[in-house]
Amino acid sequence: MSLRVAVAAPFIQNGTRRLQENEFVVALSLDRDWFSPDQSKRLIDVATQDGLLERTDDALEVTFDPAAVTVPDEFVPDEELLQERSAFERVLDALVAEGMEKHEAVGAINQLQEELGLTIETAAVVYARREGVDVSDLVPVAREALADAEAEGR
Repeated sequence: MSLRVAVAAPFIQNGTRRLQENEFVVALSLDRDWFSPDQSKRLIDVATQDGLLERTDDALEVTFDPAAVTVPDEFVPDEELLQERSAFERVLDALVAEGMEKHEAVGAINQLQEELGLTIETAAVVYARREGVDVSDLVPVAREALADAEAEGR
């Protein structure tokens, strides 16, 4: 997943699991020339939302093993990484990161959505949990989507 690769690169480069925010921004904007400083800060927000980074009082900590990530020489992240992603997309990424084929996961989620009459977000969370993938941070989002759908009479 390219978000994981983009996030891992500064930590790999510095040989650590903890960086100051400015070190992370410099690594992405000046060292690698992947993003502007503002875009690099936006990437921090997206990665934090996705649970790949945690903000501490004075630094950023990566929540996965960056050494397990390979940054291909020709890799350049797409600016689409800077957009907020839906709960469905985030669950799908978690499933793919666990080794599931994307098309199989989408098919299974769609089938579950149809069978149970759920929102796509809720179906994705239920499916991931059935597969043993921890998406507990997305449960409130799925509940809210379900509540909104019920309020709208869907």
